[in-house]
Amino acid sequence: NDNYNPNWLKFSSNLPSKPRSPILISDFILTLCDVGSPWRSQWAMFKTKIVDMGKAMQWVRLEKRDWGDIFEVLKRPRLVKAGNDSKVYMVGGLKSSYALQSACTTILILRLDLESMDWEEVGRMPMEMYRCFVESSKFKVFGGGNRVCFSAKRVGRLALWEDNCEDGKTLGWRWVAGVPGNGDGLCRGFTFEARLDAMP
Repeated sequence: NDNYNPNWLKFSSNLPSKPRSPILISDFILTLCDVGSPWRSQWAMFKTKIVDMGKAMQWVRLEKRDWGDIFEVLKRPRLVKAGNDSKVYMVGGLKSSYALQSACTTILILRLDLESMDWEEVGRMPMEMYRCFVESSKFKVFGGGNRVCFSAKRVGRLALWEDNCEDGKTLGWRWVAGVPGNGDGLCRGFTFEARLDAMP
């Protein structure tokens, strides 16, 4: 390949603010971006096609009139890659109101169908599980495939939500114990050792 460059390239993202939880899906990248003011967050989703890494990326804001205030109901949303390239999850705290500093009532998982561009609610953290995360100062969301994991300081285990996209059923919520932390009790993701026979 004549264009091969073994060094990392630096280029402007051309986004209004720092991208949050970018994910690679097939030949494009999806990310969330805060397009609000310094006083009030306002989240939007952006997409770019990976064409030529030597050129600046051209981002397109994804929006649909039917979405309404989908980005307003979630506090600190994150994107998580789903099990196939036609879906993506958005996870965040469900706000109790539209007030500037409104408290969250639970964690909500929404699934976006990238073909129809329709959102649907697929998971709502059970209250007894959510209470374990309310007091934590640090909270992480990560996942892959059809699983979304939640980790927090002083919780000592992962909360796992599992989706079965094949038949449209959700497998639900459960605790996963015995997960090694990073010394601070906070799990930030998975280590993936690539092999020819590896399955995510």
